[in-house]
Amino acid sequence: MVITKEKIFSFEKIYRTNLINSISGFKSASLIGTVDSDGNNNLAIFNSVIHVGANPPLLGFLMRPVSVERHTYNNIKQMRYFTINHVNENITKNAHQTSASYDKEKSEFLECGLTPEFSKNIIAPYVKESNIKIGLKFIEEQEIKSNGTIFIIGEIMEIIIPDIVLEQDGYINIQKAGTVAIGGLDGYYNTKKIARYSYAKPSDELKEL
Repeated sequence: MVITKEKIFSFEKIYRTNLINSISGFKSASLIGTVDSDGNNNLAIFNSVIHVGANPPLLGFLMRPVSVERHTYNNIKQMRYFTINHVNENITKNAHQTSASYDKEKSEFLECGLTPEFSKNIIAPYVKESNIKIGLKFIEEQEIKSNGTIFIIGEIMEIIIPDIVLEQDGYINIQKAGTVAIGGLDGYYNTKKIARYSYAKPSDELKEL
């Protein structure tokens, strides 16, 4: 099957959305926690978190255009902090429900059966039920001119993880944490590690770590 650009644009909107959102493959499943100046906690699921750099330690995620009110965006710009929490196998349904459009005064934590958890270092709420939690300070935003989406970049201020997931060389074993992946907008998958390989060099044979 070959699907051309013209064919893509001929599809009904929901079909086209499902197609394009799933074609890129597995994506991270992350709950982003924020708070506003009135103390209202907000939680929303995102599938666009990526590594930006290790020195300084930066992560980023993509947001839809702010042509309508975006609580996550507004809270990050206002309070300058946010958290990224891995979704695990036990909370996929709760996490997905956070994609619903709740009023600003309603906390997705309460509405979706999740528990806010706080650190002395980060004002934004973590998800207690998550096994890998990252606290970040807002650094910058970049508008994607081709479609108006916004790329948010944050610097990692702290990481909260179970000891069991941290390996001797600093590698985070996300399988041990039960972290899941997203396919498209609504498909959740557990994962199994195939292998880890040594740093690739033209003159060296790869070794399995």
